[in-house]
Amino acid sequence: MQFIDTHCHLDAAEFGTGQAALLETAQAAGVGRIVVPSVARANFEAVRELCGRFPACAPAYGIHPMYAGSAMPEDLDALRGYLAQPDTVAIGEIGLDFFIEHPDPKQQEYFFTEQLKLAREFDLPVLLHIRRAQDTALKLLRQHKVHGIAHAFSGSRSQADEFIKLGFKLGFGGAMTHSRATRLRELAATLPPDSIVLETDAPDIPPDFLERGQPNKPEYLPRIAQTLAELRGTPLEEIARATTENAFSALPKLHFAGAAK
Repeated sequence: MQFIDTHCHLDAAEFGTGQAALLETAQAAGVGRIVVPSVARANFEAVRELCGRFPACAPAYGIHPMYAGSAMPEDLDALRGYLAQPDTVAIGEIGLDFFIEHPDPKQQEYFFTEQLKLAREFDLPVLLHIRRAQDTALKLLRQHKVHGIAHAFSGSRSQADEFIKLGFKLGFGGAMTHSRATRLRELAATLPPDSIVLETDAPDIPPDFLERGQPNKPEYLPRIAQTLAELRGTPLEEIARATTENAFSALPKLHFAGAAK
């Protein structure tokens, strides 16, 4: 079985310089590919360098909504250079986050919209971070007509259906393993099988089976997938096959990740 972690911040400070060991353990567990998104201009180069060292990793570049407040228009010029690199598989992590304290919706919407335009220009899918802004995001996505993955999806069933209609896969990870996440688990159990991809968001969103304070890691993805299999009443092998196919469908260049490294 092969699993694909469609969202993992392997360059995060929590991992220090231990990425080689993390990847070795993850691959031994069956995680064949890992998508590493950036969050700001400041870590574009770190993501590029990391993915250049490790063939299993594929880079995505973007300005996260939580960093939009400090971003500058010239950061978009820098982003263009990274998007032009042949191993880039997506623009991300981008989106809207109205959950954070004192959000600046206009600034977030400016950078989100400009990056959606870049997605069209470079013919790249997007990795979306959307919190408390599902409907606003959907309005902008209808205008710009891109596709990709709605990472860590947390909206309603009707919102999920709208993202799917627009060509998006929905990312499920550690949050789904918590028994109290009843609405999310219901979505995971009932959404069309071709709409779901797996992710860890490591080191964030730790699954229920970790002790409090322990970081999430890509090696845990198969155990997260087991929860999805149980919720859907589907064999784990089928979950692995379907979510891998879905990931390749959402991120076509992922097929070739590592080929030239």
